[in-house]
Amino acid sequence: GAFPAWAATPARERAELLRHTFDLLKERAEDFALLMTIEMGKPLAEARGEVTYGAEFVRWFSEEATRVQGRYGANPEGTGRMIVSQHPVGPCYLITPWNFPLAMATRKIAPALAAGCTVVIKPAELTPLTTMFFAQLLVEAGLPAGVVNVVTTSAAGPVSEAIIGDPRLRKLSFTGSTPVGQLLLAQAAPGVLRTSMELGGNAPFIVFDDADLDKAVAGAMAAKFRNVGQACTAANRFIVHRSLVEEFTERVTAQVKGMKIGRGTEDGVTIGPLIDDRAVTKAKQLVDDAVHRGAELRAGGQAVDGPGTFYEPTVVCDVPEGSDILREEIFGPVLAIVPFDDEDDAVRIANDTEYGLVSYVYTENLARGQRMIERLETGMMGLNIGVVSNAAAPFGGWKFSGLGREGGAEGIHEYLQTKYTLTPNPFG
Repeated sequence: GAFPAWAATPARERAELLRHTFDLLKERAEDFALLMTIEMGKPLAEARGEVTYGAEFVRWFSEEATRVQGRYGANPEGTGRMIVSQHPVGPCYLITPWNFPLAMATRKIAPALAAGCTVVIKPAELTPLTTMFFAQLLVEAGLPAGVVNVVTTSAAGPVSEAIIGDPRLRKLSFTGSTPVGQLLLAQAAPGVLRTSMELGGNAPFIVFDDADLDKAVAGAMAAKFRNVGQACTAANRFIVHRSLVEEFTERVTAQVKGMKIGRGTEDGVTIGPLIDDRAVTKAKQLVDDAVHRGAELRAGGQAVDGPGTFYEPTVVCDVPEGSDILREEIFGPVLAIVPFDDEDDAVRIANDTEYGLVSYVYTENLARGQRMIERLETGMMGLNIGVVSNAAAPFGGWKFSGLGREGGAEGIHEYLQTKYTLTPNPFG
């Protein structure tokens, strides 16, 4: 119903509406941050960071709305003129996870609206309030009725199946685990839906023998413990050159032992609760398996007694190949270290996974850094930096980590479809 009118709305109007929403979001930043901390537990300082990050997608796509362009030119034979134009793909179904309740919503809603699409969004069952609050802002900014529709449910499967089966739907975008993504791709096949899938990760963090260790340790802490380790971009496997492995391990262990565990609203807390009991159990099982196989526990390794779903920030080193922790996404505050001997060894270990979302590399050697860009099988890479996400960059993975890109100039094209028109040579 709402799609034809919204698609026909001038791009400048869509852009101004998104820009107004961005301004409102900045005004209410503290409300959004507190809501996210209460809703999913991350420390308030991190929640504030997410508001800045999530808002940036709204601003970026407000700017991209007016940049959707086509092209015109003669065909090679000179017999006609070719016009290539971009058009909104149609109604979109967006499914978001609980770990970044604002940014995962804005990263999908903003480009859809900028492109002229309408949206049904299903937030995670554990964190619906942030998405509902953001939808309220869109209405305040003047969004017409029916353009964005929030569906909350505790029965995700049947609800998604019904929406994906609706013949009016043209696009599905999902952020979450790879197994659920595979299921949704299968459901999207009969309707030949456009799909964007941002799935699991198993990020390698490689520290070469020529790395600046100060930078590498700081980057490791950021890449691992952001969001209490509950990020698809979190460094999962720390692959450290044998000559540096002991010093690296000692330095990260010292930092981990100094981290404060507690409620996200308490001052100075860096490790909030994990999302639920299952997450605590999973972290514990992965660590126990590694230790059982011969890994050495340097810090943490236990669930925290008492109320809440807390797991100690943990360091395990000398993790043997074949350990579950090297194959599975941890999604918790556990830093697992594997030694390596030479560059080929590091690349082999790094690429030895079905996932390919992001990699992190620390080296002061320019040529080696360039080789890593070409050799590591990931859709993103941090070279001497521990956090890569940015609204202006194309976020997404290779292999089992997904399809399509969010953010950047690429992000709006996921919500556009291409038409080619041929007209005769106007000169006869």
